[in-house]
Amino acid sequence: MYTKTPLASAISLVLAAGALGIGNQVLAQEAEEEVQELAPEEIVVTGSRIRKDVFTSSAPMDVIDIGEASVAGIASVGELLQTNTVASGSPQVTAATSFEFVQNGGLGASTLSLRGLGANRTLVLLNGRRAGPAGVRGGVSSFDLNVLPLSTIQRVEVLKDGASSIYGSDAVAGVVNIITRKDDGASVDAFLSMPNESGGEESRISASWGKTFSRGNFRLTADYMREEELARGDRDYFECGNQYIFDQATGERADIIDPRSGRRHCEDLTWGHVWLYDYAAGSNVPDSASLLAQFDYDNDLGQHIPGYAVDPNNPEWLSTPPGFFPVGYDPASDAVTNDDHPFQDQESLIPKNELMTFYAEAEYELTEELTAYSEVLLNRRETTANGYRQYWSYIYSSNFDFVCGLGAGCGNPQSAGWSGAQWYSPTAITDHNDSKVEVDYYRALAGLRGELTETWSWDFSFNYSRSDGDYTNDVIFDDAISDQNFLVSSCEGTTTSIRGIPCVDIPWLDPELLRGNVSPEVRDFLFGTETGNTKYTQWSVDGFMTGEAMDLPAGPLGVAVGFQYREDEIRDVPGEITHDAATGLSNAWLDSAGITEGDDKTYALFAELNVPVLTDLPVIRNLTFNASGRYTDVDSYGDDTTWKIGMNWQIIDTVRLRANRGTSFRAPALFELYIANQTGSISQRADPCIDYAQRLADGDISQTLAANCAADPAGLPPDYTGGTVTPTVITGGGLGVLEAETSESNTIGLIWQPEFADLSMSIDYFDIEVKDEVDQLGGERIILECYESEFGFAFGDTEPLCDLFDRSGINLGLDNVRDSFLNIARQTNRGFDYAIRYITEVPWVAGSLTVDLRATRQIEDTRAFFEDTAEDLNGLVGDPVWVGNSDVTLDRGPWTFFWGMDYVGTSSNEEHFGGNLVTYRDVDYRGVLFTEAVRYHAFSVSREFEESGWTALVGVANAFDQEPPQLTSVQTSAEYTMVGNSLLVSQYDWLGRRFFLNVNKTFE
Repeated sequence: MYTKTPLASAISLVLAAGALGIGNQVLAQEAEEEVQELAPEEIVVTGSRIRKDVFTSSAPMDVIDIGEASVAGIASVGELLQTNTVASGSPQVTAATSFEFVQNGGLGASTLSLRGLGANRTLVLLNGRRAGPAGVRGGVSSFDLNVLPLSTIQRVEVLKDGASSIYGSDAVAGVVNIITRKDDGASVDAFLSMPNESGGEESRISASWGKTFSRGNFRLTADYMREEELARGDRDYFECGNQYIFDQATGERADIIDPRSGRRHCEDLTWGHVWLYDYAAGSNVPDSASLLAQFDYDNDLGQHIPGYAVDPNNPEWLSTPPGFFPVGYDPASDAVTNDDHPFQDQESLIPKNELMTFYAEAEYELTEELTAYSEVLLNRRETTANGYRQYWSYIYSSNFDFVCGLGAGCGNPQSAGWSGAQWYSPTAITDHNDSKVEVDYYRALAGLRGELTETWSWDFSFNYSRSDGDYTNDVIFDDAISDQNFLVSSCEGTTTSIRGIPCVDIPWLDPELLRGNVSPEVRDFLFGTETGNTKYTQWSVDGFMTGEAMDLPAGPLGVAVGFQYREDEIRDVPGEITHDAATGLSNAWLDSAGITEGDDKTYALFAELNVPVLTDLPVIRNLTFNASGRYTDVDSYGDDTTWKIGMNWQIIDTVRLRANRGTSFRAPALFELYIANQTGSISQRADPCIDYAQRLADGDISQTLAANCAADPAGLPPDYTGGTVTPTVITGGGLGVLEAETSESNTIGLIWQPEFADLSMSIDYFDIEVKDEVDQLGGERIILECYESEFGFAFGDTEPLCDLFDRSGINLGLDNVRDSFLNIARQTNRGFDYAIRYITEVPWVAGSLTVDLRATRQIEDTRAFFEDTAEDLNGLVGDPVWVGNSDVTLDRGPWTFFWGMDYVGTSSNEEHFGGNLVTYRDVDYRGVLFTEAVRYHAFSVSREFEESGWTALVGVANAFDQEPPQLTSVQTSAEYTMVGNSLLVSQYDWLGRRFFLNVNKTFE
């Protein structure tokens, strides 16, 4: 987007109107008076290449003034956009979710997904031109909102329907256009946000200087922002997860109580255990799917549960060293199972973030008809996070010889004190799982624009961006673990299979190792650190010409034609442990990754027409049609065309109707095409067929799932206990297989602005359908959907998902799972956007009151992985039907008073889950699988000291200290994600009440 300098003041007056998506109508009387003087001049607005009066746009659009961030205590562009109703109704990628889940862009990334259709389908522009992706690891394809601080921005325009015919691939769900500051003068700005409890503090300081002179202007901005880590132990609602179940008769909490503390049992990551694989007849090991042996670290387990029965005459019975007890087989033993390690409290929920940015832009009139312009953006982000994890091995009992049938030598003397017809999987815990990301982002733009005639102009630009990121991760050496799996003797005197270093015996059954206390020698042998690098480069040449082709009876015919040539390139080189450059092999336990490398070229031609049809007729004050088309050719995919038509009908002076219909397409991103085969893992305990007969009788699984398990060609017995070796999930790119996504978008809106008040109301209906969407299902989902399918093994064996994984021929356990990118059938999102804005004078306080209300009601969010299956996520947890924002501002001279509220509506997984009853140990309890409506309130007051140039603002966000919702954790892991007692989705505030201060000093 560009503006003529004389329009700067007029543009600032229409920002609030755009926030309503009302076609940028003038709302305040003062604005009307000033804009009338400038009405003959026209600018380019988001969603079009044609110059037009900014107040006549047919596209549904939000315009967010950057002032909305400061008064609400918002410190970043990501938070500002993600709390807008067009985004807040669906999960977003934040710094916290990027650590808890594997997400595109890597640790610390913050992206925007409009309508929940994915960040890959939301195009981000900077001053009307593409902003290249940033991030680390292979999955880099979206703009990282971290790279641009609030201090550089004047406003953000959000186009709320598809626009591929104007802007090209990726503009499927909409377009976000970030407009930078153009004002004169210098300023220094400081911001501080302090939560009521420590953790998650934010601070920012920036300096900016801009100047307009006779033939041009420039602005320079430097910004530093720091966000402190929020560890799980910093908030009590994250540190101890409970079952959250209720007695059906009394309604009282029925969680198991840990007798050691007298508190409800904390459930997180199991630690300090040896998993048992029992082959003894009439065993002394309690019958349970978990079969856990836990060490008595506090020397009190014997007061609460029995130990293992002893029979010296039965060599098959389990015998352990003193201090080990069976747990996890009934409520009493569940209550004392160690599921809450101190490492958990140290884990980062929000990583520590440091951002340093320099931004410069300038333009210079070479002649009266020719202007040169440029932009430079430099950003460095450092993100660090603390984590923890489990790791495990497999080892025989000391006398396993008589069971394995291999004679002497099958038992392991390293298992001294452990005997019987069992072998073990000791599962240790470690805090060696930290991460650090450093991303340097560069963007440079140079261009020329000129006037051909009074009504025709042109623009030509070169745009270059580069993201160069290092990611450092703690790893566990595979040859330290795999070489010792099922050993029958000490490894001393041998060398490891990959590193070739002297082998060190790991004391797998030592209680101290199991609890995370590792000797220096073993730590050096087990653990390492590696650094990978990701580079993503994008450059483009863009040009267009726009003007008035002819005069029609209703007005001039607007025309724009243009082209774009773009090249994208990615190269991701994992760390030397995950990927050995010489051999291509991995020595990272359970993980591997190859080099992701690829490039693509895009060629495009586009044209747009703005046709005034009728004017000054009864019930047709003005009627205009807009049409655009684009031809795109992508090297990796091929060519395609997209189109869009729009109608803008001003029925009478106070009522306007607008409608748009168009198509879009998105060629697969580079990482979706070229990402090298990578391996990860899932737990064997995620196998839905474990003990399927009993679970069917208990009502825990469906009849369809049980039937498919029984019919599995591998021959799973009804009491199948699960596999042993961890299954591998293999992912990879889809070059030569993937098709481009296509979409269709429909919007229709009505705007009413009565003459009797400064009131504006709008309602917009949206309907977006994406076909052949590119995605990954995930290893666990592939397996579950196979067995839940009505086309599975028991029903014709035609379910394609069942071909994407194997079972082991040794113990029938899950084996390789193939989870590469594929085209799923479709995704549809429909709903309504509402907005009301009212401005009035308040004589009794000598001030002006502004009330701004926005809401989105989603009526469908359907996702179908295949044509015969569709699931509507609308209303589920993390996908509420209603979201809204309300802002009330009172301006009284130099004082401004603000009250804002963000609303997240109710959501429920009860119908999806099959009711609200959950089963724990064969007893049904009432669970909580829904969220109540949540309201977050912010208050602030600011004072402007005009003579000195100072402005001071103080406020409080989440003023009533609203905690994230707590839901039931029993049996619901497939429904939503809990961290401690808190639901982990992006709509909810995790920091709690926080106080903020913003001080600004301006200079002439």
